[in-house]
Amino acid sequence: MPYLSTVNDLVAGSVAGAAQVMVGQPLDTVKTRAQIAPKGMFKGPMDILAQTVRKEGFFALYKGMASPLLGIAGVNSLLFASYVYSKRIVSPFPQLSLKEIALAGGMAGAANAILASPVEMFKVRMQGQYGAATDKKLRDVAKEMWRDWGFRKGVMRGYWVVTVAREIPAYAGFYTAFELSKRTFQSKYGEQLPVWALLTSGSTGGIAYWLSSYPLDVIKSRVQLRQVPPTGKPWQYINNEIRMIIAESGM
Repeated sequence: MPYLSTVNDLVAGSVAGAAQVMVGQPLDTVKTRAQIAPKGMFKGPMDILAQTVRKEGFFALYKGMASPLLGIAGVNSLLFASYVYSKRIVSPFPQLSLKEIALAGGMAGAANAILASPVEMFKVRMQGQYGAATDKKLRDVAKEMWRDWGFRKGVMRGYWVVTVAREIPAYAGFYTAFELSKRTFQSKYGEQLPVWALLTSGSTGGIAYWLSSYPLDVIKSRVQLRQVPPTGKPWQYINNEIRMIIAESGM
């Protein structure tokens, strides 16, 4: 039954997403701190890892994990459904070209940002705490953002950066690379691919995701961590953030 198949896909995607968060969270914490830490605080990724474990303990690498874990089912469900419907909008035929895949992926990314934005914002603000006595728990961060800034400037801070500037190229890149890799393997091994080929295709998609969006991810993290929300139009504060980053650290 199509309904059961969809439910199974969503459940499997949510479980896989939770596993991804648990495995990747330490590296994500290192990445985020590299993006947002004050200049001179760390010497590089390995120093971030060493200092975090030494000063805050091993489990500090998992700061902010609750936010994506709580939101992973909704985020994955929305992404899955958006991608399926986007493909139908882009083409009535089941076999899409890579250009059409990229377009559908970008559309799905834009829709996905509705849930991904608050999940990312809470995660970043948790990761931007360095073990001080004043560090807050997730529920306190959420209450503070809602109380001080409300929904648009608090909970959804960075939405336009996540939507327009990151998720669209990120998922266009992800799905295009995934499909290209998968189709390449299928031309050699047939439609039913071995697990290693699917894993390789997923890895290729993940690499393309970050190559397409990493500079914009830096901007997103900085915008979401700031004490006050950005002012002006989205393209204006994105441009201002780019200028500040280049002035502080170069390209």
